[in-house]
Amino acid sequence: MTGNIKKATGATFTPKPLANFLANVLSFYISKQEIVKVEDPACGDGVLLEAIGLKLKELNQDFSIKGYDTSQQFVERAKYNLGSIFPSVNIDIQNENFILNRIAENNLFSNVEYQDVVIANPPYVRTQILGADVSRQISKQYSLKGKIDLYYPFIINITNTLKEGGLLGIITSNRYLTTKSGADIRKFLVEHYDILEVIDLGDTKIFDAAVLPAIFIGRKNSSKKKKTKGIFKKIYETSEVPQFNASSIYDILSNDYHGVFKVDRKCYSYSIGEFIEPKEKGDVWQFISSDENTFIKTILNNCECFIGDLFKVRVGVKSCADDVFFISDWEQETKPEDIFFRPIISQENITQWSITSELRKVIYPHYDDNGVKTVYDISKYPNAKAFFEIHSKRLKSRQYLLRTKGRKWYEYWVPQNASLWKYPKVVFADISIEPRFAIDYSGSIVDGNCYWMNATNESELEYLKLILGVSNSKVIEQYHDLCFNNKLYSGRRRYLTQYVERYPLPKLSSHYSKEIIAIVDELCENHVSNLRLREAKEELNTLVEFAFGLRVE
Repeated sequence: MTGNIKKATGATFTPKPLANFLANVLSFYISKQEIVKVEDPACGDGVLLEAIGLKLKELNQDFSIKGYDTSQQFVERAKYNLGSIFPSVNIDIQNENFILNRIAENNLFSNVEYQDVVIANPPYVRTQILGADVSRQISKQYSLKGKIDLYYPFIINITNTLKEGGLLGIITSNRYLTTKSGADIRKFLVEHYDILEVIDLGDTKIFDAAVLPAIFIGRKNSSKKKKTKGIFKKIYETSEVPQFNASSIYDILSNDYHGVFKVDRKCYSYSIGEFIEPKEKGDVWQFISSDENTFIKTILNNCECFIGDLFKVRVGVKSCADDVFFISDWEQETKPEDIFFRPIISQENITQWSITSELRKVIYPHYDDNGVKTVYDISKYPNAKAFFEIHSKRLKSRQYLLRTKGRKWYEYWVPQNASLWKYPKVVFADISIEPRFAIDYSGSIVDGNCYWMNATNESELEYLKLILGVSNSKVIEQYHDLCFNNKLYSGRRRYLTQYVERYPLPKLSSHYSKEIIAIVDELCENHVSNLRLREAKEELNTLVEFAFGLRVE
């Protein structure tokens, strides 16, 4: 399959070892019955149906197979493959879109043949990629809002085709586990399923595609039935020293104990524990062991507040036309007046504690007029007017900007409040392997690949320094991983507003906090030696542990 087709359809074939693993786990929960009806709503060449069929055959369980796919080529391949493996099994593979055709018929679930088991790996695409008409159709039919991953309507449709007590084993992106946009999916799953297992496969690179997958296994449940305690598993690549050897990732996932495992030349951190149903159905799912739960509770019992209680965490400026505003080669351009240029902090300028001195200057047509966000009138600046008119076609193509009353066609989509740039601020990168929180006193604006918060008085500045020390510590690095579970490939993390605003802070008045602030002041000075830098960071980590009650004197 070509890269373009994969991008357009979201098709990602399930590797056989993963299909076999999912089938093996799912089969553990299948009870003996006369015949098990098995379905895959996006079956491709039938690898998942083959895996679960072989497992059921091994268990001497009679079964039937039903599958759907939008590709006639895959349908024919699946029919041939499954028919040759299971010659005496009733196999029904249809060239049908599991979601759209049923909408088009305006007859959704009217003649449903309820299934006992659904095993699936639906496409990983946003509904918007399918086109505006199709996206609206899906959103209306399934009562969805915003940017929705296609696997969500798949889950809704699957649930309506499962009998009560039926089993779902599905491979999806792991995004819904921790993001705000995944709240509706989490809520739906908690409401409709007895959650048996959730397995976050993290950055294990099981797929060729750049996707971080997760497995959900649940039993469709009535609201009256008491929920059982499920199992969570998560596995991510790590640089930690291995404790055990394993033959494969699936060998690790089959263990009932956690630790650091080595497979060939790579090491993986593996956790296993109990799935705890969230207090609010749409809340982020936390996957933590008893020791990790104690760690989190100790921190929360010793914190005074969260960052979001004190500061608004803002994203940086977004122009949606960086090719215009971020020009660096001015040989063929009419350069605007100097008043239009501001230095910008981007993620490559941020280290722990400080900002690099050489900042790029970009065009920023916004300024503060006595606390009011204002845009320069380009009719008063001939060079700027000439420059923007040259690029007017590109800038005016941003229809979402022009549809907002009072906006100028040459301004930023997200300019932020220009009156706040002059104050001290903590800036941090959106994506980073380690926490990179730095303080800035220069008044520079902040790029959209970063986030920031600012202090407008001395009292807030003290808190800002405490935030800097705590956020760069190993304690909060571990807290972030446990509570938000959002690692990307190669150990990179997302540092989004919704996460950082939930960082806990110790009491500002405690002597530990005062010592943390003193070390922050020292580390933010550029002349600190490498030796002292290492020593000071160790001291800071120890102080943060004491401040949160993780150590006792």
